[in-house]
Amino acid sequence: MENNGRTLYVTDLDGTLLNRKDRINPESIEIINRLVGDGMLFTYATARSLVSASVVTRGLTTDIPVIVYNGAFIIKPGTGELLSSVYFSGEEAQFARETLLGHGISPLVYAYVDGVERVSWDTTKENEGIKHYLSRRTVDPRLRPLDGGGGLYDGDVFYYTCIGEKEELMPVYKIFSADKRYRCTLQQELYRTEYWCEIMPVRATKAEAIRTLLKLWDCDRIVSFGDAINDIPMFEISDECYAVANAVPELKNIATGVIGDNDHDGVARWLLGHALIKS
Repeated sequence: MENNGRTLYVTDLDGTLLNRKDRINPESIEIINRLVGDGMLFTYATARSLVSASVVTRGLTTDIPVIVYNGAFIIKPGTGELLSSVYFSGEEAQFARETLLGHGISPLVYAYVDGVERVSWDTTKENEGIKHYLSRRTVDPRLRPLDGGGGLYDGDVFYYTCIGEKEELMPVYKIFSADKRYRCTLQQELYRTEYWCEIMPVRATKAEAIRTLLKLWDCDRIVSFGDAINDIPMFEISDECYAVANAVPELKNIATGVIGDNDHDGVARWLLGHALIKS
């Protein structure tokens, strides 16, 4: 591989860098930290929040900002400083609210409420998927439970997550995926039966956030790693893109290649053999 410029390496977390226990294997941490120490430009792009991502990436060195909420935010992990943010307009948020209410969907609503990042939900409409999500985040400071849902849509909203059965979510997915103001994904939760329908502003993508990072860090090449359909936009703008062995077929079909799976250090082992160090 010829070094024609500075390369930014970007990995997804869940199902890609994280193993089935939602952690990074110690060997992967050792390899990546060593390469970053030698000058490799590395970061992650995830659907998670910084709060959630910081827990599962503990021990990992990232010297550059990270991409969270599928590209809605670029954040400096050490300070929490927002370098880039994308929110719904008032009109977009109102349409989303009316559509979800009209279909009987009670979402998790991600917003800045009075300047504080919050995840709000109606406690009277928790299904098994929402309960599972909450059970893994019992000490999350963002959580804002609302008995009856009053104030559910308060603040500057940037993300909706709807958890439920595929048949229940499909009508909502069709509406938002056909509307050019939004980006919407529908996929099954890792290792569980329920589906997640996630609704974001159209400008909130991993791809757009990566383009911003390229400018900030004077890079001109992207090498990315992923496992799911929400990684497709990131793959489409990458010079090289690698799907882990456990990735969905749609991603493997557009990948430069397929590497080892998430339980066996696929990303770290590829980086060890191929990563270019900045000059």
